[in-house]
Amino acid sequence: MTQGAGQGPDVRTATLRDFRVPAYVHETGPAQGGPGGEASPGGPGVPPGAPDDGYTPTQRDLPVINRGDTVQVEVQAMPEPPQAPAAEEHGPLFVVGDVHGYLDELLAALQEQGLIDAEGDWAAGNARLWFLGDFTDRGPDGIGVIDLVMRLSAQAAAAGGYCKALMGNHELLLLGAKRFGDTPVNSGAGTATFQAAWLLNGGQKTDMERLEDHHLQWMARLDAIESEDGHLLMHSDTTAYLDYGDSIEAVNDTVRETLTRNDADECWDLFRKFTKRFAFRDESGPHAVRELLDMYGGHRVVHGHSPIPYLLGDVGSEDDSDGGGPVIEGPHIYAGGLAIAMDGGVTMAGKLLVCQLPLDN
Repeated sequence: MTQGAGQGPDVRTATLRDFRVPAYVHETGPAQGGPGGEASPGGPGVPPGAPDDGYTPTQRDLPVINRGDTVQVEVQAMPEPPQAPAAEEHGPLFVVGDVHGYLDELLAALQEQGLIDAEGDWAAGNARLWFLGDFTDRGPDGIGVIDLVMRLSAQAAAAGGYCKALMGNHELLLLGAKRFGDTPVNSGAGTATFQAAWLLNGGQKTDMERLEDHHLQWMARLDAIESEDGHLLMHSDTTAYLDYGDSIEAVNDTVRETLTRNDADECWDLFRKFTKRFAFRDESGPHAVRELLDMYGGHRVVHGHSPIPYLLGDVGSEDDSDGGGPVIEGPHIYAGGLAIAMDGGVTMAGKLLVCQLPLDN
């Protein structure tokens, strides 16, 4: 299903009073119809109270743990990353879903798969490891997660493998909060700021305090979309990537150029589009996936962003978000076998997923 410009109910601009909210809430997004999204909660194919096709960045989405203040600093360009070894030298392929600051859970999951040792160092030789984005916000140690991924990248390269990462909407959110702070942007629902959206969607004061230039440079250079062994890897389950180029290289170049231009409204629009979700769910899902595969190649999309309990329709209200929902043991294959969801819902007392590709239906 393609995304569009429909506007859902109760869209409003975030204010500081919005931050005093329960620990777990979700919001509505665009209404279905045209190229925009799905029915609002309770619409066709969506259980009553279930979230719809995306969240408005000026409204609460998923768990918010702590709040804090931000400062502004300019993000500088980072040198191109070193080239990975030739494909024939590579070993098995692994992917990691959304981490959101849960460093201990990530270490345990990586060690369980044999990718790191007891000291947290790379132990997988020439294996390939892809993180699907969203390293920070909501959880306790987002900067620790970024530091780990950066260190594993160097260690894996030295061992003949590689560890790489994609740009998630929360990387865009943190970059925007650090770079633009309280600068007003046109949100499409009134005036908003990156700082307010960051706070509203789980921004952690300790992450902001520990954020350094090399973290910012690393995030600003992340690719948005990549292909591995016929798997089209991306963070968000949206067709909005099509707005940024007709090839993988073009999309990644456009995203990086947008961040380099240092325009708050452009960066906000990029962030807003990457927050859209649920494009591959329901009857039109296979068509939406094929749009992406036809444009960028591959036979399956692998994504994070939308927690699997939401995709399954098993979490429909705030009362369901306290650990009483379904137990997620592995990835969710859907859209006629064309899409794999990797966000097990670690922020919802779920599981942080690390798995090897390919997966059987």
